[in-house]
Amino acid sequence: MGVLLSGAAGLASFAHAWGNHALLSYRALEAWPEVASAPAVPAEPLDAFLRAQGPAIAALTDAQEAWARAHIRAYTPRPEGLRWAWRPEADEAERRSAFARALRLSPQAAFALFVQVDPRHPERTADGPPLAPEAVASVAPSKGATQRFVAVAPGQPVPVLAVLASASDEPDYGYDIDLFDDNAGGGGLGFGVQPFGNPAIRISSQAPFHMGFFHQGAVFNTLAPAFARSFAQLRVHQYTTLAALAFRTGHAYWGWRFTGLALHYVQDLTQPYHASAAPGERLPGMLWANVLDKLGWPDRKAGLVVLQSNRHFVLENFQTRRLLAAAQAGEDTANERALRDVTRDGSYPAWHDQYLREVVAAEAHAAGPATDAAIVVGAPARYVLDPAFDFGAQEGQIDLDADMRRQLQAQREAMQEAVARLLAHLGAHTRNTVRGVRALADSAPRAQ
Repeated sequence: MGVLLSGAAGLASFAHAWGNHALLSYRALEAWPEVASAPAVPAEPLDAFLRAQGPAIAALTDAQEAWARAHIRAYTPRPEGLRWAWRPEADEAERRSAFARALRLSPQAAFALFVQVDPRHPERTADGPPLAPEAVASVAPSKGATQRFVAVAPGQPVPVLAVLASASDEPDYGYDIDLFDDNAGGGGLGFGVQPFGNPAIRISSQAPFHMGFFHQGAVFNTLAPAFARSFAQLRVHQYTTLAALAFRTGHAYWGWRFTGLALHYVQDLTQPYHASAAPGERLPGMLWANVLDKLGWPDRKAGLVVLQSNRHFVLENFQTRRLLAAAQAGEDTANERALRDVTRDGSYPAWHDQYLREVVAAEAHAAGPATDAAIVVGAPARYVLDPAFDFGAQEGQIDLDADMRRQLQAQREAMQEAVARLLAHLGAHTRNTVRGVRALADSAPRAQ
């Protein structure tokens, strides 16, 4: 089956499921006592953690690899040459390189000391000089990017909320870019060729780490086996277990920072367009589009890809701009209330190592058709029904809020209700992930 990948193939800068994840995490966690009341933690350079816990980290990365081989379907094993053999005499550059290779991350992953400013409460984020995007990311921000960074110094106390929220946006800064053999400058990490997305478009190469099509069904999986190759579970397991190690060994900053990194993938998989190959299309329609493409009539398949991409972009643009406007105005809307709502947290199973796949992605996949329908009803028709219109290519010139105000109120409300439902899921899974990491940290003896 040809690739019907919503969104990822056309992005040219920071790739998003939810726009700026930090805005989501600030609101989801700011009123939760476990985070809001946690004491600030001193910022710690990555190398200090690597130097202090090198042998334990090396052993952990081996355990992570064993877990991935046992639990991730269609997993491509890490080459033996990437295994981290701890060398105490290595210098900082060697340690960082060994760490990135063992996790199979981009060698350009910065892990800089920074926080992203909360536009609602900048005074409680952290003090520091402004930091240019290129200091934290190896991909350029989009024209409408909402991120504002400040630097923090080693040892500077940083609110736990700011550490978590900032890190939850961090994986979009190029950490999962160019890791496949057919990416420009990629290869050598054992992932093989890029299973879906366009390998010629740099940002598209992160799609298999930020999407997971786990619930498409046996027919789809048989016809499109490459779609089963998702590495989102790998990243969540890596970062949650690193967080637990950091907490157990007295590196609280990195405990929270790695937890925030894991949150990114969990939040991505709450987005129906990251948990379904094409939420608005039934399998027979996808198959027929692919047959026509094979017979030399590509228009239907190309149109499906554009429409799914446009709806993904509309959803992201709509919620990001509304969250930002509410934060700047200090207002609460249905979105903020949904993100903070703790009443549904206990309706999900306790965190476990298949939570991302069996709980988060399953829920988002099931929500796909209704979400897609709400966007079709609520957004201007040319953005979501015209395959000749490319929303992503023109997003910088689009004022979606103004266009939405011209829609009928009932249409706008249908779309807003759909977004709020998804954000309620995201908030609950965000808190449950933090709970899961803390439980994991407490489940093993602490280092003496």
